[in-house]
Amino acid sequence: MRIIASDSVGLVIDIQSRLHPLIHENEMVTKNTQILIQGLKALGIPMLVTEQYVHGLGSTIEPIKDHIADVAPIEKLAFSCCDEPKFDMELASLGKKFVIIAGIETHVCVLQTVVDLIERGYTPVVVQNCVSSRFLSDKLVALDRMRQEGAIISTYESILFELTRVSKTPVFKVISGLVK
Repeated sequence: MRIIASDSVGLVIDIQSRLHPLIHENEMVTKNTQILIQGLKALGIPMLVTEQYVHGLGSTIEPIKDHIADVAPIEKLAFSCCDEPKFDMELASLGKKFVIIAGIETHVCVLQTVVDLIERGYTPVVVQNCVSSRFLSDKLVALDRMRQEGAIISTYESILFELTRVSKTPVFKVISGLVK
């Protein structure tokens, strides 16, 4: 199945200040997610951002927030983004099929969101080098489960070039500059 930019939305799940330092390869996830967000924005893909229990876990980390300053985060208490009515409403209003996902933790909020998105008829695209958990084993098991449930697993470079489709365009130059 080909992932189409005009039918996609980006989703950044809970990359928050008090949880982020505990995450396996957290700096890599931050760097990769920044590249993903910049690429999605260059492609004109709308973004959604969630924050889990801000009082306890803090807000989105600054390096990520800097790239999504124009997106108001949706606070949630449920693990799945889909259990937050405001998220469901905003996602539905965009009318997109593919949800391109970065975030933490892979085995909790990301996994539960992916399962719920599939049940609602969306196609989640989990960017495996833009998600993580405190423990690598939890991430790996969650990625296997999501694949079994029907999610597409990709990397930021692969998905950005798939969405770009052709070279010799201004957006290709932006994307190729981001991934170098």
